[in-house]
Amino acid sequence: MDKIKIGIVGYGNLGQGVEVGLKNHPDMELVGIFSRRDPKTLNTQTPAYLLQDILNFKDKIDVLILCGGSKTDIPKQGPSLIEHFNTVDAYDIHAEIPKYYNKMNLLAKENQKVAVISTGWDPGLFSMNRLMQEAILPDGKSYTFWGRGVSQGHSDAVRRVKGVKEAAQYTVPDEMMINKILAGEAVDYNQKDAHNREVYVVLEKDANPTEVEDEIKEMPNYFAGYQTGVSFISEEEFKAEHQKMPHGGRVIRQGKTSDDAVSIIDFSLSLESNPEFTAAVNIAYARAAYKLSQTKEYGAKTVLDIPPYYLSSKTREELMRDLL
Repeated sequence: MDKIKIGIVGYGNLGQGVEVGLKNHPDMELVGIFSRRDPKTLNTQTPAYLLQDILNFKDKIDVLILCGGSKTDIPKQGPSLIEHFNTVDAYDIHAEIPKYYNKMNLLAKENQKVAVISTGWDPGLFSMNRLMQEAILPDGKSYTFWGRGVSQGHSDAVRRVKGVKEAAQYTVPDEMMINKILAGEAVDYNQKDAHNREVYVVLEKDANPTEVEDEIKEMPNYFAGYQTGVSFISEEEFKAEHQKMPHGGRVIRQGKTSDDAVSIIDFSLSLESNPEFTAAVNIAYARAAYKLSQTKEYGAKTVLDIPPYYLSSKTREELMRDLL
């Protein structure tokens, strides 16, 4: 059987995670890495090329995994590349997903391609679990918590702020609230009150810290409305204290199966490397994108649309034998 041929667009933390993760999938082959940066400056284990040359590989790649940021990269690269390639991305601006889906769905169908959007773990795995939990326990309430950990998307958004040289953003959940929910207690929950955001910033020379802090805290879809603390630190401290990228979180559902019986479903993740785990999810959905393209199921798809067995390299018969 021919291997699924994969291309990576972008070689930041997520792109590096995909390159490493593909070694765990013998049914896939990494054809190349495509970057806006000079390939000679990238320390890759696979041939790297300029992004502007990607159309030379139009017939050599089955699925592109887009590893850029959701704020500025994916909204441009997704619509551009879906005209020529099947794509998978981890677009994670929740409020904008329906709009992005509609755009990608139209373009993918016009070009007979598959665009799997918003994979990863939230949106992604958490989305699937919210659906299942609500379907199983319709009389109840769902709670989503992120962290404590480094958010790649939020950190990338901060790094795009003028005057920021380097940055890391930590999402911190309210542990007392989590414990109350797991104990079956009712809580007054909304996402913004249930989390704090901690931002550590290295400033460019001559940057105005007040302006940088204000722009971060007022950023829509990322920090506006959250309790956000911004700390300015030296580059030396940043390199010493903020290089690792752990993360995690949980989706909890409290629901009644009868008037006097409460059930709790708790799906949780604890990740030593957020980008490597997100990459692992993207890789599985790249396999799904390939299968969808083979059966000509063109258009944009989310994790809610794709049969779970499409993610696996095993046959349906093997999965039923081994997992049911």
